[in-house]
Amino acid sequence: MNHQEAHDLCNKHMHRYVGVTMSDGTIHDGIVEHVDEVNLYLAVPIGSMELEQMRAFVPFPTPYPYFGNPYFYPGYGFGRRRFARQVLPLAGLLALSLLPYY
Repeated sequence: MNHQEAHDLCNKHMHRYVGVTMSDGTIHDGIVEHVDEVNLYLAVPIGSMELEQMRAFVPFPTPYPYFGNPYFYPGYGFGRRRFARQVLPLAGLLALSLLPYY
């Protein structure tokens, strides 16, 4: 598959859950988030083990703690990320197929 065919195929499947096979044999699955001239950006679902590693707690600085920011309360962190972005080169794309989303 040449570069232009890969770009057109990824644009055709924008915002869909797909399986991507790369030329080195690796297989990735995720939602096509963005395609540019060089890369394919997938939103890849992450499991609970990876969630714990990616979670961070960074409060917003306010002059009056707990009162200046209505979205920050003690004991509550920010929401968990359910997807991670993965960037794949279009040059290494071998196949792209639609997958059922459960």
